[in-house]
Amino acid sequence: MARGALQVRRWPGGVAAVCVATLILGTLLAVVLRAEAGRGLGPSDWAAIRFTVWQALLSAVLSVLLAIPVARALARRAFPGRRAIIGFLGAPFILPVIVAVLGLLSVFGRGGILNVALRWVGLPEVQIYGLHGVVLAHVFFNVPLATRLILQGWQEIPAERFRLAAQLGFGPREMARLIERPMLRRAVPLAAVVIFALCISSFTVALTLGGGPRATTVELAIYEAFHFEFDLGRAALLATVQIVLVGVAALLALRASVAEGFGAGLDRVVTRWDSGGLGKVSLDFVSITAASLFLLVPIVMVAVEGAAGLWKMPAQVWTAAVVSFCVALASTGIMLALALPIAIAAASWRGFEAVGLFGIAASPLVIGVGLFVVIFPIADPFALALPVTALVNAVMALPFALRILVGPVRDVVESYGRLSATLGIGGWAWMRLILLPRLKGPLGFASGLAAALSMGDLGVIALFADSETATLPLQMYRLMGSYQMEAAAGAAVVLLVTSFGLFWAFDRGGRSHVDA
Repeated sequence: MARGALQVRRWPGGVAAVCVATLILGTLLAVVLRAEAGRGLGPSDWAAIRFTVWQALLSAVLSVLLAIPVARALARRAFPGRRAIIGFLGAPFILPVIVAVLGLLSVFGRGGILNVALRWVGLPEVQIYGLHGVVLAHVFFNVPLATRLILQGWQEIPAERFRLAAQLGFGPREMARLIERPMLRRAVPLAAVVIFALCISSFTVALTLGGGPRATTVELAIYEAFHFEFDLGRAALLATVQIVLVGVAALLALRASVAEGFGAGLDRVVTRWDSGGLGKVSLDFVSITAASLFLLVPIVMVAVEGAAGLWKMPAQVWTAAVVSFCVALASTGIMLALALPIAIAAASWRGFEAVGLFGIAASPLVIGVGLFVVIFPIADPFALALPVTALVNAVMALPFALRILVGPVRDVVESYGRLSATLGIGGWAWMRLILLPRLKGPLGFASGLAAALSMGDLGVIALFADSETATLPLQMYRLMGSYQMEAAAGAAVVLLVTSFGLFWAFDRGGRSHVDA
């Protein structure tokens, strides 16, 4: 006789959610309390605020403008390799930022292939440092994201809309005005605001390509106040400003995500009759090719230059690689310990999903400053550099892991909950026998994502590390700072291979049961 629906234990998820909220909100509170009430922002601080907002705005606008033709081309073309290109658009998300910066320097830097070609033909060189470089790097990372978001908007238009437009004799202009532009008015603001929010809290790009009075972001100003001046009051004040900026950007992103769609369809394959003509075919070909080269060439340059630089790396690089590997594994373990119970609890009450918003709205550098303020009176923060880095990286990966896990966990509860209750299977036995075997794929994907993001992070470790402690991204940054570019390229190859290798190993391990 059935006992009713399965009673999912919420308390482990509640404990995990409270821990995450306490860490984020507690560090933010510590930062706010540490900020000196009577101390105001100086001219350089206001300049950093203006530059932060301006570069984020430029990055968002340019990323969206460049992504629209690429998304349109992918939406209306079917060709061999299309799925691979769409999949490749997700690669920059797990690409270590410091590796991408080195690749962009190889292409757009003073000794890069573009400036070599410009000098050869007698044209002025391009400048990558400062505002130009920061925006260029952000566009490199965010054009794929904008393309995926806008492409999703195109794919959500029911095929019946296009069929009806064909029956009514609509031409390309009418269809663009009545179908595509309304979709773009819904998808483009969301993509732009999300990118704006990401660029507001970008640190590594500003650290490597920015700098100077005219190209300093708020996060870079926090780092400089903390690392060079050890002015905790100014760092806390700037961190408070960063909290406001990121919070406003997150609220804008949430508001932009609420918009009316096109309604439901019958899931038919979309047939486009308006994609013919040599001009449109050529435009789509150029858009896809240009976007692919823009993303691929810097990565190829890193691989080519790094192959020769592998033999010129100091021994510290391999030590740092081992440190980063261990930190990534620890961060992944912490993420799973937090994400899985929260996802299980969210299967019965959606309010637990809101804990992921904390990680999106928070800045890792601000959390790092808050942890330093909390730890400094009672212990040596520099001795805890690696554990703190692993913890913060886990919390930063938590929102993405929850998006991956909550849906599949809810499906398992809905599909097997009553049967499990009937058989009297609950608690840890239910997790071991029912839930975990059916979550191998999502768990593997979430773990690979967390490990890759942690492996390539250059944020909190830059605050806490001393001269003898370094992860691989930090060691690579130090090599670049001492102009050992060949050794830095070799370290970039090691970092690139390790990051993608960790992602592949976890993701493949999670999907291994599918091929069995």
